[in-house]
Amino acid sequence: MSLALSEAKIAMRRDDVPVGAVIVGPDGTMLAAAHNMREERSDPTAHAEILAMQLAAARLAETRKDWRLTGCTVVVTLEPCVMCAGAILAARAARIVFGAWDPKAGACGSVWDLVRDAAALHQIEVIPQVLAPESEALLQSFFKAKRHNPGINPD
Repeated sequence: MSLALSEAKIAMRRDDVPVGAVIVGPDGTMLAAAHNMREERSDPTAHAEILAMQLAAARLAETRKDWRLTGCTVVVTLEPCVMCAGAILAARAARIVFGAWDPKAGACGSVWDLVRDAAALHQIEVIPQVLAPESEALLQSFFKAKRHNPGINPD
């Protein structure tokens, strides 16, 4: 989670919502790390989780000829949204570890619980609130600054 927090700080410095993600392989090897890049890329899908999964899948495809994240852990500073939770499900990750709950758009137990729904492709283990105070502090700091700068969309 510490590396995911470092990635989140990069997003914050680049004026994006401070969310960072890391993908850890079944053997504990770090496969990828990324941060939100929606503003930089002008891409609504450039969430940290999606970018990290793309990198990890490419790396896995090179070594084991399979893009699936079977047995992998997605570590992210903020509870994944519906888009990211769906992608994590489709990639067949084993677990999600996250820092802060997202009471507005979370899809791993707060607003929705997509990854543990009985109708889902498979259920994913969810480990919430790992280093939650640190994750929450970054988000609060970012949005507080946005509220004090008129004309900037705080999401």
